[in-house]
Amino acid sequence: MPETEFRPLSASDQREVLLVAEGASGRRANVLEKDVWVVEVLRILFSTAYGDDLTFKGGTSLSKAYGAISRFSEDVDVTYNIRSIVPDLVPSEGLDPIPPSRSQAGRWTERTRSLLAAWVKDEVAPAIETQLEDAGLPASLQTEGDSLIVAYTPLLGGYDFVQPRVLVEFGARATGEPREEHAIECDAAGHVPGIVFPTARPHVMLAERTFWEKATAVHVFCLRPPSTGNRLSRHWHDLVRLADAGYAERAMADRALAIAVARHKSMFFRTNDAGGRVIDYFAAVNGGLQLVPGAEFQRTLEDDYGRMVSAGMLLDDDEDFEHLMQRCLEIQEWANSIAAG
Repeated sequence: MPETEFRPLSASDQREVLLVAEGASGRRANVLEKDVWVVEVLRILFSTAYGDDLTFKGGTSLSKAYGAISRFSEDVDVTYNIRSIVPDLVPSEGLDPIPPSRSQAGRWTERTRSLLAAWVKDEVAPAIETQLEDAGLPASLQTEGDSLIVAYTPLLGGYDFVQPRVLVEFGARATGEPREEHAIECDAAGHVPGIVFPTARPHVMLAERTFWEKATAVHVFCLRPPSTGNRLSRHWHDLVRLADAGYAERAMADRALAIAVARHKSMFFRTNDAGGRVIDYFAAVNGGLQLVPGAEFQRTLEDDYGRMVSAGMLLDDDEDFEHLMQRCLEIQEWANSIAAG
């Protein structure tokens, strides 16, 4: 059977293809549509002149690059190599350069934040907009600080919790290492014979580092619950799936990696717990990790988790919230016992 590219098809044919993919995959057509746009954005972003300086990370990378999670992750997190944005401040050696003091960390943060927002607005957005226009893709762009929003014209209805836009959030306080290149496909690929969907090949942060990034973020949420749990329950879900896929065990065994994450967060993400005490990231990776929040915030997370399940975000991978918390408790105890030796 001859193969046909998805993008040149008419809007009505694209819609029909997505509905066929929905029937074959069991995944909602609008979620499959947004996933196509996620891959398109990755393809375009990493084909720009800045591609070699970028690293794809976060939950979407766990799904698209590693297959560690099967939930639909709709946002794109990208690190722009700090050595490329402030080469005069950062040492030229080492995977994860750290400022020599807290005051220098503040200086690095201030410089990267201001330069990053300007870079996103003046460099990245125009480059992506040109490629979208050249490809005839129906989308508009806007920037908000260090974030880029690609709002596309949807072919399908059903958008509610899932929105017809791709949010790209940039950071520039690390190198993105350790990383490796991965082929990225659309979730609809293979479900409609003869149709070729877009692909991308970005640099991706190793899943083991993403485990520690997420585990320490959850640790903070447990010690200082935010006012809302909006879209946060995904992090607990991801930790469980990283454990299921074997990445959590490898991350726990890599003590140097755990310490590197703690060192980085201690410099750049210093924060206090609910009682006003500074949260100790080194304690978190050395036997004091907390992954299960108090009862009140658990109820907030459970509501958020229910909305995620209802929206089809977890695809065929949902489970009882209480069981999810029990699994996180097991991971917490596992990580703490390994750290304690």
